[in-house]
Parts: sequence; structure tokens; C-alpha cells
Amino acid sequence: MNRHTRTLWTMAVAALALTTWTAPAPAQPGGFGGPQVVSPEVASDGRITFRLLAPKAEAVRLNAGDIPGTGRGVDLVKGDQDVWEATVGPVPAGAYRYRFDVDGVPVVDPRNPMTSESNSHVWSLVVVVGHNLMDTRDVPHGAVAEVTYYSKSLKMFRRMHVYTPPGYESGTRRYPVFYLLHGAMDCDDSWSTVGRAGFILDNLIAAGKAQPMIVVMPAGHTRSFSFGRGGDGLRRAVDEFGQDFVGDIMPYVEGHYRVRTGRGDRAIAGLSMGGAQTLNIAFSNLEKFAYIGVFSSGIFGIVGGPGGEGDASWETQHAAVLDNAELKKGLRLVWFGTGKDDFLVGTSRATVEMLKKHGLDVVYQETDGGHTWLNWRDYLIEFAPRLFAGEGSK
Repeated sequence: MNRHTRTLWTMAVAALALTTWTAPAPAQPGGFGGPQVVSPEVASDGRITFRLLAPKAEAVRLNAGDIPGTGRGVDLVKGDQDVWEATVGPVPAGAYRYRFDVDGVPVVDPRNPMTSESNSHVWSLVVVVGHNLMDTRDVPHGAVAEVTYYSKSLKMFRRMHVYTPPGYESGTRRYPVFYLLHGAMDCDDSWSTVGRAGFILDNLIAAGKAQPMIVVMPAGHTRSFSFGRGGDGLRRAVDEFGQDFVGDIMPYVEGHYRVRTGRGDRAIAGLSMGGAQTLNIAFSNLEKFAYIGVFSSGIFGIVGGPGGEGDASWETQHAAVLDNAELKKGLRLVWFGTGKDDFLVGTSRATVEMLKKHGLDVVYQETDGGHTWLNWRDYLIEFAPRLFAGEGSK
């Protein structure tokens, strides 16, 4: 091919390229074809603004049951550039789950990477700062691990979350262990996300208010669950989990973590369903636990509660333990906390009175509020400093 032919060929290729190449469209604000949306936006006074870009939506509502004042939901208002918006609060410092209902369809906030799992949903998560023991602060931090184990009792793989205190990875020290259980509508992720358990322990330990400890947050549900299935489902969740806890969770923790295994080195507490599970496990294995905590709960059925008929026999079933003076000698703390507006406050009161009737020294406090994480985080802050005092390092 001579120079003239080569030049003609080059010009033809260039012309063909010009006819098939299209210049890229200019970048859209926000990078995804819409306006830049900030959500959630937390103001210094505790007000939270939620926003959602939803051009084709007919209605958008905020679902955030734990946020005071939101009730059954808050309508978002459509503004400029198809962005829906609502502001709530001011609200107390803490962590809050929320989601959007877009024309009846539940949707997490696409602008917020923080999430929290519950029993059957994933929620977006927003943190309002201002609480010295819940905030993320410049203190030594522990770690929360997501742990998979095989339950021989249930013949399935299971998951739990485990908090190890600052310095655990680089040391050889053995620690006491605190088993912390969730409620019926939650899962093993809940205490470490919306419950802020890791940050609470970090801050308590850094302030010298709590002993360094390992905190185990297991999955309390052994199968799919809903309240619509009646009391049998709740009883099964309590009973089957007890088998998994004693037969698999405790052996796994003691075999894989540097935990002390004396009775005085073990604590157990739980909220709602987890409180009922706590009582079931602790008083069936009282030789193993020195500290027991029950948050917004008690013996289901003791006053005709959600456990249904028949659960009031719990006292009879555990009578030998409740009246065993030697076992009770090593029991250092039985602690109850319930909100005055909690639907289980009657259950808590009746359970406390029953335990006192058997000579147990029960610490009981009623607080403002109801059956919400606003209370359960505070109960953890009250309970954890009472654990393992005077045990020392071993």
C-alpha cells in the first residue's frame, strides 16, 4: 500500500469512528441521575430530617416506632426535584431504626449505609449523639465479631455476635463472660447495632465503671417466629433456645475464647423474650450463673401474659431450685428493670414478687417509658457496672 492509499484508508476509518461514537452525557447532580440527597441529617438540637428521592411515588411515610412522637408513622412531603422530606424531634440521644414505606412497600434509606437487623427485617439506622456512655468516643475500643457455629442440639448452623474488650487480641488475660439476649422482634445483630452494646461497654470500661468482659449476643430464635402464631411459638422459642444455649453456645464460647468458667464469672440478661429465656436458663442452671438481669420481662403467663395459659406453672417446676439455700448463696445479683408504660410491667411486678416470696433479694426499678430500646440501652448501662466487681484479673 503506497502513501496515498494509506492516507485515504486512515481518513475512511476516522470518518467511520465519528459516525458511531457518541459523546458521554454530562454527569448528573448526585452521580445517579438525580439531585444530591442527604439522609438522615441530624441537627445539633436532636432534630432528624429524613429525605428520599422518589419521582414516581404517590405517598411516602416514615416508619420509626422507637422515635418519640412518630406513632404509627410520619408522612413525608414532596418538595423540589421529587425529593420527599420530613423532620422529627428533637429526640433523645441514642440509636434509632427507621425505614420508608413507599406506596406501601418497605424501603431502607438508599443514602444511609448504616443498618440494623431485626427478626425479619433490615432497617436503616441513625445515631443521635449527646449521651456520654452511648456515643462513639475517643477511648480504647473492643471488637464485635459475627460468629458462625454449628448447633448439634438443633442440627443447624447458627450465628451470634461476640464483643471482646480492648486489648483482648494482644493479651493472654482471661475474662468473665456476660450473655446478653435480645427480644422477640429482634436478632443477634440487634444489641450491637441499635443497642449500642459495644460502644456502651467501651465507654463504661474506659471510665472505670465496668470490668472488662466478653459479651456474647446469641440468636434467640430457633425458627421463623411471629406473634400471630400464638403462645406456643413463644414458648418454643424459649425452650429450644435453652437447649442450644447450654449444649452448644456455652461450650463454643468456653472453647474458643479466653473466658473464666467459675460461677462468679458468668452473667446472663435479656430483654422481653430474652428476659424470659434468661429466667428459664438461669434457674435451670443456677449453679452456673451468679448474675441475672431481666429487662422489660418476667415469667410469661404469670399474669395471663403473651405466653398464654399454663406458663404460670414455672414456679412449681423450679421450686426445688428457688428453695435451695446453698444454690442461692452464690447468687450475687438478680436485677429487674421495666418501664411504667410497658405492656409487660404487670408481668415484671408479679415475677419479682414471686422470687421475693422464695427469699431472693431482687433489685427492681421502674422507669419512665415503655417497651423500647430507649429503656433497654439504659438498663444495660445500669446492669453492666454491677457485674464481676471484686473478681479481679485471673
